[in-house]
Amino acid sequence: MRTEVRIVARPGAWPRIHATGGLAARHTAPDTVHLVGTAATPVGGDHIEIVIEVESGASLRLRTVAATLALPGRLTRYSSAHWLFEIGEGGELDVDPEPTIVAGGAAHQSVSTVRLAPDARLYLRERVQIGRINEDSGTWRGDLVADIGDVPLLRHRLDLGADTATDDCLSAPRALTSVLRYPDDDPASTGALDTATLPLAAGGSLYTWTGSRLATRHDDHAPSARTPDTALRRAEV
Repeated sequence: MRTEVRIVARPGAWPRIHATGGLAARHTAPDTVHLVGTAATPVGGDHIEIVIEVESGASLRLRTVAATLALPGRLTRYSSAHWLFEIGEGGELDVDPEPTIVAGGAAHQSVSTVRLAPDARLYLRERVQIGRINEDSGTWRGDLVADIGDVPLLRHRLDLGADTATDDCLSAPRALTSVLRYPDDDPASTGALDTATLPLAAGGSLYTWTGSRLATRHDDHAPSARTPDTALRRAEV
């Protein structure tokens, strides 16, 4: 199955939505859209293409109503998703979906491409869990590519799960929380051996946590309420 979603946020208007395949999108507030699953996806062989465009001066909050479950297919275990985020001058985008759960035997690849205007604002959180209850044999690879105009902001890749570089006798994390924020001027920091906040040369920061299981989260705040401290408290630590 191929799923395509395009959402365009405009100042002073409800976002435009186009969706086909295994996802639909629903307005839940003037500046908020929730993605809704209409079929089991991604299953091995499926591809999801999501384009989010925030026009100059517009704002958008993107959420999902439930976790995404990646399953192996009959012919292949591999599925993929590509997210493209484009934010214009003065635009604001807050992306905080529910986690992606990679079931045992599945292999899912996610690529997120971000194109920011210099004065745009972004909060982009991704959470991944390898395995359902008593499963740990799934694999996930995530690529995050972000640019401010023509200036590279971030090139980041992480593999998670069975038989990956992070899977060894010393450490075998099965869960991830990643938060890209722009702008942000927090200094570099670490917490124990599983968390790190890294400032980016062109501005912004990347927060990463890895562990065995994602924590349960009940809170959900708007971008204006997200100070650097509250954003870190909301991550899975």
